[in-house]
Amino acid sequence: MSSTDVTPSEITKWDPVLTERVMGLLKPFLKGWHRAEVRGLDTFPAGGALVVANHSGGLFAMDVPVFASGFYEEFGYDRPVYTLSHDMLMVGPTGTFFKKTGFIPASHENADEALRSGGVVVVFPGGDYDVYRPTLSANKIDFGGRTGYVKAALNNGVPIVPTVAIGGQESQLFLTRGTEIAKALGPVARLFRTKILPVSFGFPFGLSVVLPVNVPLPSKITMKTLPPIDIVEEFGEDPDIDEVDAHVRRVMQRALDELAKERRIPVLG
Repeated sequence: MSSTDVTPSEITKWDPVLTERVMGLLKPFLKGWHRAEVRGLDTFPAGGALVVANHSGGLFAMDVPVFASGFYEEFGYDRPVYTLSHDMLMVGPTGTFFKKTGFIPASHENADEALRSGGVVVVFPGGDYDVYRPTLSANKIDFGGRTGYVKAALNNGVPIVPTVAIGGQESQLFLTRGTEIAKALGPVARLFRTKILPVSFGFPFGLSVVLPVNVPLPSKITMKTLPPIDIVEEFGEDPDIDEVDAHVRRVMQRALDELAKERRIPVLG
């Protein structure tokens, strides 16, 4: 096979120039509409790191742009931020754009390569299950039992950086994940690889079952990165995966509770 026949890896598609341009365009919106801030970057480790975060905001989740904007402002564009993402984000005319700005298909291979390259990889273990959690459970860390992120950090010898976000779940009134609706639809839901069919209420259309798409409210979004967790140092060479996961979620829940205590009024913060 000639060198021209080799498919470039996903991480080589990151374009720092385009990413910086996009961050420049997004920053006024993030600072103006969402009054976004990222705290705790002073403890962020050097080299490869796995950022493990809760996911908020439904279809218009702002966790990635808020974190990336704060991270690049602090560390510059020599150190890429990769986000493990759903395959559906990678298809169609926008797929190339997302890949150039750091989104990579979620797979063990892509995570390993990005981490071993010294990149910062963002993962949302809860995925769709987390991002559409009911607003009444907005400040609850719930990954839906997924623990694969622990193995990813272990396999690549990188620390976990627990990261929490608050405010995104106030951009709509999320009523239910719609798991029962998805079950009732059966083959249709499986076609779209989803086990949920979220129901929300917002502006300007009111009640929405996925569609129509409402405009996100200008909720204040705050993210906080916590001190890194070195799994081997804290749990030994052969750690219990469930024990590590429980510890990470416990640390995150404590930090999220602290952020929640600071908020006085929903949306306004």
